[in-house]
Amino acid sequence: MKKPELLLPAGNLDTLKTAVIYGADAVYIGGEAFSLRAKADNFDKESMTEAIAFAHERGVKVYVTVNIFAHNYDLPGAESYLKELSGIRPDALIVSDPGLFMMAKRLAPGIDLHVSTQMNTTNYESYLFWHELGAKRVVNARELSLKELKEIRARIPEDMEMESFVHGAMCISYSGRCLLSAYMTGRSANRGACTHPCRWNYSVVEEKRPGEFFPVEENERGTYIFNSKDLCMIEHIPELIASGIDSFKVEGRMKTQLYVASVARAYRKAIDDYLEDPALYEQNLPLYREEIRKCTYREYTTGFYFGKPDETAQIYDSNTYVKNYTFLGSVSEVLPDGSFRIEQKNKFSVGDEIEILKADCSTVYAKVLKIRDAETKEEQESCPHSKQQLLITLDTVPEVYDILTEVTKQLQE
Repeated sequence: MKKPELLLPAGNLDTLKTAVIYGADAVYIGGEAFSLRAKADNFDKESMTEAIAFAHERGVKVYVTVNIFAHNYDLPGAESYLKELSGIRPDALIVSDPGLFMMAKRLAPGIDLHVSTQMNTTNYESYLFWHELGAKRVVNARELSLKELKEIRARIPEDMEMESFVHGAMCISYSGRCLLSAYMTGRSANRGACTHPCRWNYSVVEEKRPGEFFPVEENERGTYIFNSKDLCMIEHIPELIASGIDSFKVEGRMKTQLYVASVARAYRKAIDDYLEDPALYEQNLPLYREEIRKCTYREYTTGFYFGKPDETAQIYDSNTYVKNYTFLGSVSEVLPDGSFRIEQKNKFSVGDEIEILKADCSTVYAKVLKIRDAETKEEQESCPHSKQQLLITLDTVPEVYDILTEVTKQLQE
């Protein structure tokens, strides 16, 4: 069986390093322009160069998104940006716009071109079209079943790669081409500024009764009728591999290091276990299920892989996430005395029992013994200020890049 690539998202340099350490074969990132996640931190030239060097030193590829739908006034800037990327040398560019595709082919020769899911590729003839233009890979539309993917694989050249989303948020619009945000807020999803109006609360208005709002269900609060569950295929690795997908893609360039670490190590272990021995994969299914729920998520669905989703794929009563664990920080440095540095993400206190997530999918339980301000070295009982640099001492010594988490307080209570 061919080993599929595990492709993880990264919205900034710290998250990219986490993805690499926790098992990604490749990482996709966005620059400061021409990327569909404008609210992510994203990468300038210096951080992108550092990111690519960090990944390449560890045998991991980096793909850069250049996936907006460009207007005329975007083209001069896109030309300069593509020339810059040609010098930085990522492993591939992910492109939606046919014009930008041809510009990239001309201005960044030698860099693979991947066709974004935004191009809604749903059949093998479209694959062949992009192959003739020089594309190395197509990111499938999310609306395809495993049966359809198998047929595409059988009818396209062997050197043409298929990439499919296997985990993360689902968009209500066809392959993410949504106009709601632009229409309702003036911020376009297709230009990287989506406000996620599909997660908002809606009621129905009848044409001849303006101003009268009727709940879609018998509920005075209305309903979240567009609020899809998150995609999760961790329990279906055998079927994904059998379909011929070359790259398993995880959605989430806006997500935290905890999300990336949890998802990466769960899928890494699941893929490796299955390729080693299918019986081992079956045996460890409870572990994968537990691990994949350590990040913030909505309830899970298998999307379109086993047929068109029905009413059970939506969440009607809330737009909130399930949050079983709280992200505390990532270890950036371990000092000779056994203490370590983190940038604090959420409050925790001396005496708390926390978890240390390791890249090998193991978890170490530890107790917080001491918290100090990294600059003043003064001790403190807790750390209520987000992004404070701290020196922490536990009853065990972690490693650089370890992720610290804590069971969410509400669950403990």
